[in-house]
Amino acid sequence: MPELPEVEVVRRGLEKFVVGSTVESVDILHPRAIRRHVPGPADLAGRIVGQRICAAERRGKYLWLVLEPSATAIVVHLGMSGQMLVQPEDAPDEKHLRIRARLGAGTDLRFVDQRTFGGWAIAEMVEVDGTPVPDSVAHIARDPMDPRFDVESVVKVLRGKHTEIKRALLDQTVVSGVGNIYADEALWRARIHGTRLTDKLTGPQLRQVLASAREVMDAALDQGGTSFDALYVNVNGESGYFDRSLHAYGREDEPCDRCGAPIRREKFMNRSSYSCPVCQPPPRRRSPRTPG
Repeated sequence: MPELPEVEVVRRGLEKFVVGSTVESVDILHPRAIRRHVPGPADLAGRIVGQRICAAERRGKYLWLVLEPSATAIVVHLGMSGQMLVQPEDAPDEKHLRIRARLGAGTDLRFVDQRTFGGWAIAEMVEVDGTPVPDSVAHIARDPMDPRFDVESVVKVLRGKHTEIKRALLDQTVVSGVGNIYADEALWRARIHGTRLTDKLTGPQLRQVLASAREVMDAALDQGGTSFDALYVNVNGESGYFDRSLHAYGREDEPCDRCGAPIRREKFMNRSSYSCPVCQPPPRRRSPRTPG
């Protein structure tokens, strides 16, 4: 699933190519693509046509296009394989085209989704902590790349929890935008094993984890995101390539770039975690007490 850098790459493309355009027509080509919009396809199309796209915004992995004058938003769920493509209107339809919005000036905004886990929905804009966001995104925390991200508040929340640090990083209500890939990369940089408990980590250690998350996502963004799947592309159809620079994720048995020990893969929440057994030692397990 796309993580923050991948979504930000797409957001920047939308900001460049579609912001300022007015939606002339909308074709819903697959019902699952608007299943989150309960009133249905006619309502969604009716609320978009004639609206001007005035901004492309993001919080964590959540992406939306702000519409005016209605002060609503198209919330875009990329799911596992969703693509937002800007195409000439006379370009052939993509095989898995789900939604087409005609923007005028010979341009289409197309939502393509092979696995149909993603989609569009209309949401009302509300203000949360002084920032307008769609009401469906109001529960999502700020991400480490947000200028108003409050490191000390997040550290306080983490120290008040009794949970594994990797689980906490993936909790979008605590800190958003971090998924499985970047959690492993941030923890590798911070030299902390993902099963360490948040209430046992020091403030400096937690600050280092958050700083590492920001660093690794900045680096990924500079290179266009991480793509392990040919289905992830930006608005121009170009894949990211940060996977060439990963230090931990997906590198089972390869030498650690820091110490040379083979990277270890462990099961985690029906997925996998990757870490260095030397640089990131797991917490010691207490031996059971021997009776009397």
